[in-house]
Amino acid sequence: MVTSLTEALVVGPGIETHVRRRRRLSFRLGVWLSALLVVFVTVAAVDPSLLASGAPDTINLGHSFIAPSWSHLLGTDPSGRDVYTRVIYGARQSLVIGLLATLIAMVIAIILGVTAGLGGRWVDALINRFLEVLFAFPGLLLAFLFVAIFGTGVVTEVVAVAVGSAPGYARMIRGQVLAVKGSGYVEAAYALGHAPRRVISRQIVPNAMRPLVVLATMGVGQSIVWASSLSFLGLGVAPPSPEWGAMLDAGRDYTLQAWWLEIFPGLAIVLCTLAVTSLGRYFQQKLDGGIGA
Repeated sequence: MVTSLTEALVVGPGIETHVRRRRRLSFRLGVWLSALLVVFVTVAAVDPSLLASGAPDTINLGHSFIAPSWSHLLGTDPSGRDVYTRVIYGARQSLVIGLLATLIAMVIAIILGVTAGLGGRWVDALINRFLEVLFAFPGLLLAFLFVAIFGTGVVTEVVAVAVGSAPGYARMIRGQVLAVKGSGYVEAAYALGHAPRRVISRQIVPNAMRPLVVLATMGVGQSIVWASSLSFLGLGVAPPSPEWGAMLDAGRDYTLQAWWLEIFPGLAIVLCTLAVTSLGRYFQQKLDGGIGA
């Protein structure tokens, strides 16, 4: 009985350590795979000709609806266009839309969040009420409303996704500004006689902006999904553009006849989003001092 209890006490921590090591290893492997996928998508966005030899709009009706094969890795669409080539060339539009929408959302969020955190009681209350009105609508629905008012198109799609995601970022930035504003080193800077403008520009704003790298990284994946959703519903980039959401929209009438027209563009959206989100989670753990458990 004593021997069994002793073995349990010895083996238990060993098993726990082994499990932790396996988790760290799997997490790091996921981060590396995510980084490789992000590099692949970035190369496709910068110079797609390095990964695909053809053109995304080349029509060949004699090659319509060819299933995935060695000659056409991801098959062809009703116009005989190579799906692999279109997915590669579509990475530029999808990634650019995601990056621009996230950048615009961050700019809006920084203006609202910093103003609310530093503007005093009445300004904070006014901006909070405004954000609460926006929070009454789900982010994607807010993007739909924006497109419904201002019409469809690439520019409208980018701004719509930015407007839909900005309120959440603004609330986070406001909270971060308030936390930094009440920290000990900020109070010490005021006690040393530093001017409020100097404290804000040198202490509060830079330290409050630290989590933005994580927010922006995760936001790109969300923006890609939202932009693809708008395009799929005919409210964003329209076919025959190789943008991934537009490809889903163009292929939904042929789901039973040619499954690859939906599977591969959708898989590109999912993998790209997971990769970017995984890197964002990794940056967050690094920022928090974690080890990737």
